[in-house]
Amino acid sequence: MDLLNTLVDKGLRRETPTREEALAVLATSDDDLLDVVAAAGRVRRHWFGRRVKLNYLVNLKSGLCPEDCSYCSQRLGSKAEILKYTWLKPDQASRAAAAGVAGGAKRVCLVASGRGPTDRDVDRVSDTIKAIKDQNEAVEVCACLGLLSDGQAERLREAGADAYNHNLNTSEATYGDITTTHTYADRVDTVNKAHAAGLSACSGLIAGMGESDEDLVDVVFSLRELDPDSVPVNFLIPMEGTPLAKEWHLTPQRCLRILAMTRFVCPDAEVRIAGGREVHLRTMQPLALNLANSIFLGDYLTSEGQAGHADLEMIADAGFEVEGADQVTLPGHRATAGGGGCGPHEGGGPCGSHESGKGCGSHESGVACGSAPAAEDRGVAPAAGPAAAGEVRRDLVAVRRRGAGTDLAPNA
Repeated sequence: MDLLNTLVDKGLRRETPTREEALAVLATSDDDLLDVVAAAGRVRRHWFGRRVKLNYLVNLKSGLCPEDCSYCSQRLGSKAEILKYTWLKPDQASRAAAAGVAGGAKRVCLVASGRGPTDRDVDRVSDTIKAIKDQNEAVEVCACLGLLSDGQAERLREAGADAYNHNLNTSEATYGDITTTHTYADRVDTVNKAHAAGLSACSGLIAGMGESDEDLVDVVFSLRELDPDSVPVNFLIPMEGTPLAKEWHLTPQRCLRILAMTRFVCPDAEVRIAGGREVHLRTMQPLALNLANSIFLGDYLTSEGQAGHADLEMIADAGFEVEGADQVTLPGHRATAGGGGCGPHEGGGPCGSHESGKGCGSHESGVACGSAPAAEDRGVAPAAGPAAAGEVRRDLVAVRRRGAGTDLAPNA
């Protein structure tokens, strides 16, 4: 296809495709899907080889958020039966982080529900970052705490944070349809604050909320303009008890096309498959590794994910390798761009990927915020029949009942 040859050439040159070309990727047929994956895979391998970065989530404070993000199980008024607890102590969070690092994670993502942190909250998280770094100096730490006030990003950076996550989630035109308690501009402002403080900025999207192809292209082009180092792509898991509980629009093929479009628009950024990959990609997860160079290991914030050992087996079986702590995630031109690229920091510590899609303040992108495959020890996908777009599959969704905030061992 001439379209794909053009997109590969542009991706290798870091040239932005046109909106029409991005829309055309989303409009390709299932017959052309493997060609689309192969083309985007060439761009992925050019910038990232066959490495897969592993990230691990620690939910520092779960539920009871005052924001009304429709996709999130932690939202104001949510009836989802998720774990609810206040701030973990630094030693508790450090133990949770250690499980992820032991499982192969290179980055720990510290998340807390809420509109944004108070200065006291920043102190708490700073103590937690120190506890984690004291235990494992090489680990990268990303914070995801919601909307930042002036000076807070700088304080997190001084405390040792490598990165900050705050997702745009959807297009500016439709943002008011999913959230009314803060604005799209608020989100952009927080990403810019992270950039300005020298943190490696992470911002992504949620697919599957009923948006159009134009909305998806709009948000990815907006992300390209913001130029975060990491772009997490979340796939909505419609949680019972949330306003989007009946939104089941995604198929594995649709998810692959969205990931491919994101790779073409953001060729040299870390593209992460975040929450919802197990539910919507299912047995097609290994194919998606040809498009994204980063995933989360184990469970999400309020939902269970694929078993950690199954993640590692999937990566190996697909012919990829886990990125090591001594490897720099981003290409050299980004890693040395100054001020927070996902390469060596000024202090010598590597900076890698960012937190998956968190929701309103710091919830999981609406997907992981209470969703993932059922069954305590899943393999690559649950043993169930195929699901079509629009088909409700509650058997694929399980609320997290282990790890942070519980007495049970985490899944890593």
